[in-house]
Amino acid sequence: MPHSTSDSTSDSTSAISTSATRPSVPARRSDATRAAILDAARERFAADGYERATIRSIARDAGIDPSMVMRYYGSKEGLFAAAVAVDLKLPDLGPLPREEAGSALVTHFLAMWEENEVLTALLRVGATNQAGAERMQGIFQEQLLPVARQVCPDPEQVPVRAALTATQLLGMALTRYVLRLPPAVALSRQEIVAWLAPTVQRYLTAPNP
Repeated sequence: MPHSTSDSTSDSTSAISTSATRPSVPARRSDATRAAILDAARERFAADGYERATIRSIARDAGIDPSMVMRYYGSKEGLFAAAVAVDLKLPDLGPLPREEAGSALVTHFLAMWEENEVLTALLRVGATNQAGAERMQGIFQEQLLPVARQVCPDPEQVPVRAALTATQLLGMALTRYVLRLPPAVALSRQEIVAWLAPTVQRYLTAPNP
């Protein structure tokens, strides 16, 4: 028996609805290509640094033509910015007892560094290249300053106190994850928190010396 007009219309509507909710094949391929480029870029920037890493080498690692990298990201600067986009997901220190701020911040940073290879790549580049340094400065400005502002007793000292806090957190990251100094690598998370948290706490909340 032939389908009724209403059945045909229903089938057509269903097909259109289904196709509209599914990503197209080109879109899926585009997402996969972008992911491959970013993965290759992070590894190359971490291994070679910003200056020596090239679009051609990154494209080769990703298994694509260099023109595709330029198509998606425009330049090496644009690719670097996308590859090292970092959200530190810093904890909200406001609800915590003030004396726990240092411990909470150090504990969080350790978890981030050990689970996010992008941070190590960014630190490697930031220590040797202006583009990387500027990226680190932006993260500091946008993410660490607001957290320090939550617990700092003097608003005018927030930038200095946040910078002092960064010396401890980034110093540990550099020695443990980049330079891999054996004594720093051998420390457990609990030991690092025990050593660093009191210093970070003092930088954040102690009276001005």
